[in-house]
Amino acid sequence: ILTNKDLEKIRSVETALDGAFRTETIDMTWDAASGADGLEMAIKEMCWAATEAVLQDRNILILSDRAQGSDRIPMPALLATAAVHHHLVREGTRLQIGLVVETGQAKEIHHVACLIGYGAAAVNPYVMFESLYALHREGRLPEGMAPDEAVARGIKAIGKGLLKILSKMGISTIRSYTGAQIF
Repeated sequence: ILTNKDLEKIRSVETALDGAFRTETIDMTWDAASGADGLEMAIKEMCWAATEAVLQDRNILILSDRAQGSDRIPMPALLATAAVHHHLVREGTRLQIGLVVETGQAKEIHHVACLIGYGAAAVNPYVMFESLYALHREGRLPEGMAPDEAVARGIKAIGKGLLKILSKMGISTIRSYTGAQIF
């Protein structure tokens, strides 16, 4: 689970490490004017962009729905993750790039588990974190709890939930669960 700060560090890792790791962000939204029919083409374009990122020697791909708004519709994060994962597997390039999903749709442990199960190596549930900061501003967190502590507790809870899911399936590492699609 990546905090917003962690994700920004990943985005800037190319300059920090002199190009050892190179990132690419791909938009998981599509034009609202194209309607539901636009989703299929948006998925194809996203997969083509992933291929292009691999060809440009990028090794971290960030799928993001932050561009959503009144004119941009976010595609389901699980659909986008699975589409890119399978596209890269079919091309034989999946092992050359790591998938990070930046989505506001991951609101509970099950959502994160599904994203990981369908190929994400890391997830940034930014709406969850923004909600915790909003609760702090409104004074609705327990007295004396800083928003960073609430974020840390949220990440810990997700980690414990993932561990419970993995252990029930007999999986010992998160890496074995990533992309396994065993549900």
